[in-house]
Amino acid sequence: MSTELPKEKKLTVLCRVEPGCLGPDGLDHIESFCRFSHQELKKIDSDFIKWLPLPRYDKSLAEMEYSVDSKLLSREKASQYLAYFKCELDEFEEHFHDKLSTLINDFLAKKKATQS
Repeated sequence: MSTELPKEKKLTVLCRVEPGCLGPDGLDHIESFCRFSHQELKKIDSDFIKWLPLPRYDKSLAEMEYSVDSKLLSREKASQYLAYFKCELDEFEEHFHDKLSTLINDFLAKKKATQS
């Protein structure tokens, strides 16, 4: 779909990122990583997705949540929403996790370069 949806109709994808994915000192860097990844994720499916990467401090909260206009969606409803854009939820999440891995590597490389 080439036309961008209004903000209130976009699917908000809240993704909680474990500090441990950034290594043993991940807790010190998780918030800056989430800001970094938010800027990068804005480039992906931004015509119908709003990305919201946040640190996952509370493991009792779901890793991923979907909502539209602040209304939480079940996985089934999120799947139906994505189907409209010819996306399948499991593939969408798998693609997101692949991108997240790339972003982690990019972030850690930049962090290492600034420490040198």
